[in-house]
Amino acid sequence: MALYFRHMLLRSMLASITLFSLATSATIQASDLAKEKRWADQVVDAIIDGEAVWLESGKHKFLGIYTEAADSSKRGAIIMHGTGVHPNWQQVIQPLRVGLAEQGWNTLSIQMPVLANEAEYTEYAPLYDEVPPRINAAIKYMADQGINQVYLVGHSQGSAMGAFYLRKAPAAVSGFVAVGMSVFDNDPRMNTLTSLQSIRIPILDLYGKDDLEGILKSADSRAKAASKAPNRRYQQKMIAGNHFFDGEEESLLDSVLGWLNTMAEQAGQ
Repeated sequence: MALYFRHMLLRSMLASITLFSLATSATIQASDLAKEKRWADQVVDAIIDGEAVWLESGKHKFLGIYTEAADSSKRGAIIMHGTGVHPNWQQVIQPLRVGLAEQGWNTLSIQMPVLANEAEYTEYAPLYDEVPPRINAAIKYMADQGINQVYLVGHSQGSAMGAFYLRKAPAAVSGFVAVGMSVFDNDPRMNTLTSLQSIRIPILDLYGKDDLEGILKSADSRAKAASKAPNRRYQQKMIAGNHFFDGEEESLLDSVLGWLNTMAEQAGQ
């Protein structure tokens, strides 16, 4: 009898551990929707250029900021921010989404999955599975506006997420600008070297002269990975600036805009 009760107790403990693990996993693997709402509450009322739009990822709605091009062109750029911030972040994101629109590019800056403020970069790995539905929703929104030639522009972790998406959906967009793209191999989803070996659409790998140490040291590795694709339309460029291009926003915009215009002209867009 004692053996029976010990067996039942052990089964109960294992069941509790399993339920706790599943609950914890569900929490870890999902974007912090409460934080997304807080960002949206702050961002929407502060938008001066562009308009807030709500996109559907299949499970929930998320914020995007659509900024129409000044000349009503049919070229578009989907902009993806870095770790834990929002689609109107004042560093890199807002200067690009507004600056590109002023120069003939419709932009849609989207809220990427986020975690709590104290989360480390590598803890975002499970959230990468949420990225494709968001980018697909953004592409659909652009198509609904009559924009069928779309480029991805990602900064920092946003560029790694963009690279992950493009492993399996390269035909969905015409090109990719990766700004300040890191290399992490702690999880296959975050491994940008693996992604670069699979992407064959045009890529601009752009980073600052005073960028993060890991980005500077991995520049050669990123170029070699792209050559294995092989991707003859991969270009790597270093310009003045730190990881957030503080004080070098104009140089950043000029570099991204110049590359996008060149790619669009070559494609006859």
